[in-house]
Amino acid sequence: MSRRLWMWVAMPALGAAGLALAQYPIMDAVANKVIAKYQGSSCEQLWQQKSQPKSPEEQRVVKFLKDDPAMRKAFFDKVAGPIVNKMFECGMVP
Repeated sequence: MSRRLWMWVAMPALGAAGLALAQYPIMDAVANKVIAKYQGSSCEQLWQQKSQPKSPEEQRVVKFLKDDPAMRKAFFDKVAGPIVNKMFECGMVP
């Protein structure tokens, strides 16, 4: 594939990825907070938090994610890797 053709193919894809992040700035901040929570918590803390009820803020975020499939996809695309890795380290997933 020529260099010019590659640029015409790659630029829209990169622009779409940037637009997806810019489209949900609040979700992006929440996702960063969730990632930081998992990365900064010990396995024991995560096990304890798992059994506690969700805070009103967490319940509100879950409602937004349930109501907006595109935002939910963007959120999970961002948090899935770091969270699953931590859960695996803690023996929370097989």
